[in-house]
Amino acid sequence: MLFADYALAQRLERTEAQTNAACVEARARLQPAVGATWREVAGAYALFDGPESPLTQTFGLGMFGAVGAAELTELEAFFAAQAAPVAHEICPLGDEALPPRLAARGYQPVEYTNVLYRALEADYAPAAASNPLLRTRRIGAGEEGRWAQTAAGWSTEMPGLEAFMLDFGQITAHSAGAEPFLAELRGQPVAAGGLFIFDGVALLAGASTVPAARRQGAQLALLDARLHHAAARGCTVAMMGARPGSQSQRNAEKQGFRVAYTRTKWLRAR
Repeated sequence: MLFADYALAQRLERTEAQTNAACVEARARLQPAVGATWREVAGAYALFDGPESPLTQTFGLGMFGAVGAAELTELEAFFAAQAAPVAHEICPLGDEALPPRLAARGYQPVEYTNVLYRALEADYAPAAASNPLLRTRRIGAGEEGRWAQTAAGWSTEMPGLEAFMLDFGQITAHSAGAEPFLAELRGQPVAAGGLFIFDGVALLAGASTVPAARRQGAQLALLDARLHHAAARGCTVAMMGARPGSQSQRNAEKQGFRVAYTRTKWLRAR
């Protein structure tokens, strides 16, 4: 059994922090005008990827070191220097004194994420395909744009997000540690999923299906393919985040994932 204890939470939180720091470094390399940067404070990673990016926040705060007034002031100064909002995503297995300390400084909880995990065995075998017309594969060099376009396919349902999601997908696909996957239906890309590997932990992220190809098994096929690839690469743990009660969570639970904990995102009112 792999228990959802403090030691596991540290591994999961550090993996996500490293993944997102790699994305920030890719942004700094590919789009230097954004001024993307990150730093470590009290063991947490403070990331700036642009004022509107979901990566602009801290990860792992309260999991790797004491967090008092001095550390919070340092973090707030980091984001203030970038003219960015201040947000911290907090694991409940960390410093119990941190949430009331954040509340006292004007932060409010604004978002919840279930962090799910499962053990990975070296002989993990993918299940039989539910749709024989689907093919999953890791993208090759030069296909980052194609992957990003597929990953942003759902954004057509939310006007105004297309350009942002396409840009964000390009950055993600070019990040260190990224191993993007595509699902193709009759040879056409219909779904995309991200995979990042750090220190034996596989983070599954960025899963999306274009609206016209939903309910045909693409997401489960992508999930299975990435787990198989991660196991072959020596990973012993897989993780992913999902909105509580979402279809993504249900898909993960069908593949043996369990909820490790629910993270809370705290945002400081300007």
